Amino acid sequence: GLGFNIVGGTDQQYVSNDSSIYVSRIKKDGAAYLDGRLQEGDKILAVNGRDLKDLQHKDAVELFRNAGCDVSLKIQRRLQPQNGPMGHRSDGESGGLPLAAILVPGLALAAAAVWILLRYRQRM
Repeated sequence: GLGFNIVGGTDQQYVSNDSSIYVSRIKKDGAAYLDGRLQEGDKILAVNGRDLKDLQHKDAVELFRNAGCDVSLKIQRRLQPQNGPMGHRSDGESGGLPLAAILVPGLALAAAAVWILLRYRQRM
């Protein structure tokens, strides 16, 4: 096998109002694990150029089973967790925020608050 499990489909929506196919589990020492690029929570958009949109779960499973040895996946990393695995940036697309983009403004805000507090205390 390819070394991962999938969830979703038109008949088994994994995310509300979304019938897409998602990676639910990467099997340790399987092909996907050893490759290292696929992550739990990734949305799989296409397999070997075949769009996975509007497929039932069993039909998506069959596509993966018949994908062959050289498999090309088009994926999208999840921006935020929704009822399942952790979210990630989309592969090859912008999205998500690096940790520094959150920490630096937060630290600057904290420093400004401390400075204002100290100035206020000096005036008292």
